[in-house]
Amino acid sequence: MMTQQSYSSHFRATLALGLPLIGSNIAQFGLHVTDTVMLGWYSVPALAAVVLAASTFFSIFILGSGFALAVMPMVAGAIGAGQPTEVRRVARMGLWLSVLFGICTYPAMWWSGGLLRALGQAPDIAELAQGYLRIAGLGMIPALLVMVLKSYLAALERTQAVLWTTVAAVGLNIVVNWALIFGNWGAPELGLQGAAIASVVVQMATLIVLANYAHRLPALRQYALFQRMWRPDWPAFGRVFRLGWPIGLTGLAESGLFTASAIMMGWVGTQELAAHGIALEISALTFMVHLGLSNAATVRAGRAHGEGDMPHLRRAAAAAILLSLAVGIVVIVIYLTLPEFIISLFLSPDEPQRAAIIAIGTALLVMSALFQFADAGQVMVLGLLRGLQDTRVPMIMASVSYWLIGIPASYVLGFTLGFGGVGIWGGLVIGLVAAAVMLSLRLWHFLRQDPARTGPNGVA
Repeated sequence: MMTQQSYSSHFRATLALGLPLIGSNIAQFGLHVTDTVMLGWYSVPALAAVVLAASTFFSIFILGSGFALAVMPMVAGAIGAGQPTEVRRVARMGLWLSVLFGICTYPAMWWSGGLLRALGQAPDIAELAQGYLRIAGLGMIPALLVMVLKSYLAALERTQAVLWTTVAAVGLNIVVNWALIFGNWGAPELGLQGAAIASVVVQMATLIVLANYAHRLPALRQYALFQRMWRPDWPAFGRVFRLGWPIGLTGLAESGLFTASAIMMGWVGTQELAAHGIALEISALTFMVHLGLSNAATVRAGRAHGEGDMPHLRRAAAAAILLSLAVGIVVIVIYLTLPEFIISLFLSPDEPQRAAIIAIGTALLVMSALFQFADAGQVMVLGLLRGLQDTRVPMIMASVSYWLIGIPASYVLGFTLGFGGVGIWGGLVIGLVAAAVMLSLRLWHFLRQDPARTGPNGVA
């Protein structure tokens, strides 16, 4: 059992784990931004196609990454329980499940054009998006394997390696994009397909670096991660699957809430949709901070849960929640004092609709400030519950909050009551608050009881 630590010790430990993960998340976000910006320089059709294709890829990736994210609390719990063999078993089967998921979902990307046309997308843009996905889809398996390795290394508190590898990946992406999109340095000019190839190259390079690190670092050799990789371990396979699929569906439900809000903003008007896109990019960037702290909380809660140390678990949870709320306060102050300046950074000075978009975006950032505490709270509590290996009931709570409360509230406020874009974002606030409240009650239920009486997925 861990020795009792002060709250200041918990703050320091959470930050030591969380800051590199925050940096890694922001760098990962940078991969998306560089693709969008560089294809925007190339052509408007290429930009439209990559936005459509990347959204499709991301939705599938979020679903499959549940297995990778399940590895994090399971490895942390095994370390806390003093079971090094279990570390290898669950991480290996996380790799297996990621490969199987990637194989099963690739046909959806190969024939994505017909699906996109059926959803009302322009035929020429759908065709371009399909061409991108047929190449980029080959990167699904390495991308998911990278997620497993990041979760494995984070659970073993090797977050610096995760950070610097992700930062290097952004640099590599820019270089390969510059060569293959525009045909620089003697490379062929491939446009959108060049960006897809660059994505696959970056995912493969990242996988090779992290796999070598995990295999060769002397401190990690005891876990023999790649030992007998070809041998199935069905009990561990089942445990990772049962913990992972609800995580994937929870992530998909949350991303679906914001996708639905984008669709509804498109119904309001073009300026509103443009302002929505900018405000959402800004909100997503700050969310990376909360997500990094949440991942750190998952590891620390998993360790404490594996040791059966409830006092340590309570203090670790309180420290993580307070840190995330402190970040929320800083973000709220920035959003309320500098909204016009922040929005203007995304617009050309010569943009004829600049003033209107800034006015709409400013109002949306005020709404984003309103849901900061709720957004921070729900992602942090989800991370802590994953550390306790409780994922199925939180999945239901999150899905109800996002889809049965948030989306209908956005529609009613935006259209029935006539508040437009602000009303749609008001629905986001309501959905996130509902998730934060329900999930917090779930966490409180666990923290009040003896963890020795609670099994995986919250079954006593």
